[in-house]
Amino acid sequence: MEPRHARYPFLADARLAVEEAGVDLATVIREEDAVVERARERVSNAITERDVGGPAASDRIELLSYPVARVLVSLVDENVCTRYYAAAEADRAAERFREDFARADGRAVVDRAAVLREFDLDDEVHALADGGFEVGVAAYLRLASSLRGESWRLANRALDDGRVPVSEPDLDALLREAVEARVGEALPLSVPDEIGASLGETVQSVRETLSELDLTREIDTVVPDLFPPCMAHLLDAVRRGDHLPHHSRFALTAFLANVGLSTDEIVDLYEVNPGFGEDMTRYQTDHIQGETSPTEYTAPACATMKAYGDCVNPDALCEHINHPLSYYEVKLDDADEDELEDWREQNGGEEGDETDGSEDGSVGETDGSEDGSGDETDGSEDGSGDETDGSEDGSGDETDGSEDGETDEAEEADTEVAEGGEGVEKADAEVVDDEAASDGGDVQTDS
Repeated sequence: MEPRHARYPFLADARLAVEEAGVDLATVIREEDAVVERARERVSNAITERDVGGPAASDRIELLSYPVARVLVSLVDENVCTRYYAAAEADRAAERFREDFARADGRAVVDRAAVLREFDLDDEVHALADGGFEVGVAAYLRLASSLRGESWRLANRALDDGRVPVSEPDLDALLREAVEARVGEALPLSVPDEIGASLGETVQSVRETLSELDLTREIDTVVPDLFPPCMAHLLDAVRRGDHLPHHSRFALTAFLANVGLSTDEIVDLYEVNPGFGEDMTRYQTDHIQGETSPTEYTAPACATMKAYGDCVNPDALCEHINHPLSYYEVKLDDADEDELEDWREQNGGEEGDETDGSEDGSVGETDGSEDGSGDETDGSEDGSGDETDGSEDGSGDETDGSEDGETDEAEEADTEVAEGGEGVEKADAEVVDDEAASDGGDVQTDS
C-alpha cells in the first residue's frame, strides 16, 4: 500500500493493492476501530460539510477507510447520503488532481495522462496545439450530463467531426464527474450480515447525522415544474379549487413552506379553495412555519404520503427518493441554473390570476366562510361547514365571531398541524381517527 493509494483510493491499482495485501474487510471492521472511525468521518463530513475530512495519519487507515465508507453508505441506503458522499469524494479528488497536474518538480502522484487512462478516456481525449483538448462527443455527453451552465450545452460547443473542444479546466471538471460516477458505482452494495452487525452503531451514528440535516436550508427557489409528482398533483388540485383532506393540505402547505414560500404567498394560493377563511388559514400556516409554534414542520416523507394515498404518478426518480424535498433538491441540482425562473418572480409574489375572481378564497381549511360553503364536515347534516364531527345543527362554530367557535377552530388547528409532538403525520388525527404515522419529521431516514 503506497501513499498514492491512500490519496486516490478509488483508482483501480488502489483496489488491487488492498487485494494483494490479503486484507479481509470483515476482520478490519471488527478489529480496527481507527479505520471504522475514519470511514464514519468520511461519510458524516460528506453529509454535513460536503467534504470527506482530513486524511488519517496512516496511509493504511486512510486507504482502508474508503471501502468501509462505501459499506457504510450502502447500509444507510439513502439516496441523499449516497449523492453527498460521492460528490464529496469527487471534490477532494478534483482538488488533488489540480495540485498534482500543476507540479513541475517530478513529484506528482499522478498526471493527467494517467487519470485519462484510468477512466478509459485516453482514446477519447486529445491535446490541441493551443493548449486545449478535444473530447469525443459520446464521452463528453456522458461526463457533462450533470454539469450546470449554458457553456456545457453541446449546442454551445464548436462540435467538429464528432469531437468537442474543451479547455484544460473544463477537462478537469469532466474528470471530476468521472470520479463521482465511479465512487457511486454499484451503490448500495450487497453487504453480508456479519459486516452489517459489526457496523450497527456506526450506521446509526450516520443515520442520526442524516436525520439532523436540514434539507430546506439551501432551498429558496420555487419552480413548480420541478416539484415531485405528489406535490404537483396537490398544487394542481388547489388551483382548480378542489377540496383536499386535512393530510393533503398539511403535506402541501409544509412542502411549500419548506421550499421558501411565505405565509402570505401560501394563503394567496389557497384562496380559490372551498370554505376558505383567511384568518384560520393564516393561523395554521404560521403554525406549520414555526411562527406560532416551537416547531417548523417538515413535509411528510414518501412512506407517509403513500400511506395516506397522496403518492400519485411516481416517476423513475421517485424509485430512488424517500422524501419529496429530496426529489425537489435533485431536480434543482440537475436543472440549468440560468434557466430556472422562480414562480414568485413570474407572479410578483401573488397568484391572483388563479383566483377566478373569488373574493373569499379557497383553502378549505377553515370555517371562515359566512355562508357555510365548502363544508368540512364528517357528520354535519345541514352542510353548515362546522368541523365538529357529528354536530347535527352546526350552531355556533361556523362564524369567526363566536367565542366557542373560535375555540373549536383553534383546537382543531392545533390537532391538524401539531398533535402528537414530533410526528408530523399525527396532524390528521381528525381524518385518521388518531391513527397517525410517526416519521413525518425525518426527511432523510424514512424509507
